[in-house]
Amino acid sequence: MKIAPDFCSVYVITKGKILSSKKAQRMPPSSAPQKTPSMPAVSSRSQQDNAELDSDGVRAQTRKRECRSTEPGGFPSDKVHDLIREPQHEGGRKPISNFSMESTDPPFSAGRLSTFRYSTSDASQNTGTFALAIMDSSAQGLDKSIASASSLNESNADFLEAEMRRLRLELKQTMAMYSTACKEALSAKKKATGLNQWKVDEVRKFEETKLAGEAALAMAELEKAKCRVAIEAAEKSQKLAEMEARKRKQAEMKAERETGEKNRALNALAHNDVRYRRYTIEEIEEATDKFSPSNKIGEGGYGPVYKGKLDHTPVAIKALRPGAAQGKKQFQQEVEVLSTIRHPHMVLLLGACPEYGVLIYECMDNGSLEDRLLQKDNTPPIPWSTRFKIAAEIATALLFLHQTKPEPLVHRDLKPANILLDRNYVSKISDVGLARLVPPSIADSVTQYHMTSAAGTFCYIDPEYQQTGMLTTRSDIYSMGIMLLQIITAKPPMGLAHQVGRAIERGGFSDMLDHTVSDWPVEEALRFAILALKCAELRKRDRPSLATVIVPELNRLRDFGMNSEQQQSRGVSSRGRSCSPLPQPTSPLQARMSNATQVGQY
Repeated sequence: MKIAPDFCSVYVITKGKILSSKKAQRMPPSSAPQKTPSMPAVSSRSQQDNAELDSDGVRAQTRKRECRSTEPGGFPSDKVHDLIREPQHEGGRKPISNFSMESTDPPFSAGRLSTFRYSTSDASQNTGTFALAIMDSSAQGLDKSIASASSLNESNADFLEAEMRRLRLELKQTMAMYSTACKEALSAKKKATGLNQWKVDEVRKFEETKLAGEAALAMAELEKAKCRVAIEAAEKSQKLAEMEARKRKQAEMKAERETGEKNRALNALAHNDVRYRRYTIEEIEEATDKFSPSNKIGEGGYGPVYKGKLDHTPVAIKALRPGAAQGKKQFQQEVEVLSTIRHPHMVLLLGACPEYGVLIYECMDNGSLEDRLLQKDNTPPIPWSTRFKIAAEIATALLFLHQTKPEPLVHRDLKPANILLDRNYVSKISDVGLARLVPPSIADSVTQYHMTSAAGTFCYIDPEYQQTGMLTTRSDIYSMGIMLLQIITAKPPMGLAHQVGRAIERGGFSDMLDHTVSDWPVEEALRFAILALKCAELRKRDRPSLATVIVPELNRLRDFGMNSEQQQSRGVSSRGRSCSPLPQPTSPLQARMSNATQVGQY
């Protein structure tokens, strides 16, 4: 703007907008230079102008750098944002226009304007290129207009001014249309991108919905199948429950009939029974010194046990505790069983007093097997051979109960406390008050007799009988298995089967044997323990048969013990001729033990 002549109008355009303009202050000179003669002068004048323009251009570049250094964006905010300079020729000089100064054609004629518009539409993809083209074209057109305007008259200057205004208006409109088109193109592109993304999302949602629907259908089919299976299982369970209910009802009715018949029989026995001697309460009180505590020798499940003498015979008297309703049933059951059966290893019933619930047994001098295994009152330990003999005797008596006619008997409370020992350590089963008669058809392990409540002593009750209430003769075999383990170990019954089994697996079985006996035959004791563990199996069907397996094996072990005892006695007698006599027993119980050994020899 500074170097342009004052008769020129200057426009600064950037990004399609006119930033600033400078109007011509005067008309161009009216005298036009001559064509041929004045050309050299014009050339020399042009060279001077170019030199001035060069110096001015350097000053303009210096000012441009200063302006850029003052503002972060390169130009002050209140000035022109872009300094447009005309392209310079080599050496920094502006090229001279090649059109004639006398040309009357306006610099922006129709043809040039169309070409300019066409170029503008082609360059719509690059705004910067388009702006530079606009600026170059505008600068060249303005130069040409100035050169031609110098040769026109005053009327032509008005025309040029009008033409410039029209061109500026068209340029402004064109730039506005281009800006609008660019904005619309960007908006359309954004909309197209949004539509494509929406389409992709909708397709994805459709696929997810489709997959979810298929999964829901599959789940529904699976649930339907499960429901059908559950319904079928429920129907089967209902049918089985109905069948079990009918069977249970029939068994209960049958049990009620049998119980009624049994009670009538027991009542008849209590009043008119001649199979045992009836004692009066006065005779029993006299024999026990009116049930003196000094004569008490034990405590049963339903009452105390006293020692006494009846008819000059030592007896054991078991009295029913007052108010024990269950004890009355046990009393009647024990009277019924012991008065109808006889066996060398079943305790002998001598008499009873039904009115007061008193039973009179033969006296067993060595008490119970439990007391002797635990060495109560400092009694000596039982030899291993005698223990094998006691086990065989118990098994024989139990087999006798299971084979009674017409109905087998199940003891239900077999334990060492209910095994009594006489002075010769002969064992006898007592306390049969919990025994139950089982019909022959259900005495085996396949068909079972249902009881309303389990009876017996903890740790000795058959687990399967305790859980289901199904009673069989094999329920006694479990109790016998625990008792056999106690015979060789003298340990409490709680978890005894598990301890012995672990000891056998680890090879430490000898440590489980009763340490009070020093001469155990470990191999035979191991066979004895394995047989006992088989008897203590949790399931009834896994337990061995009493008649075909248990009794024969225990009889073999008893014979082995007796033979070993005879061999030892012979060796002692042969050595005794040259040795000092054996020491005499120091207590009555040891004397009885010695007598029992002598009896066994014969």
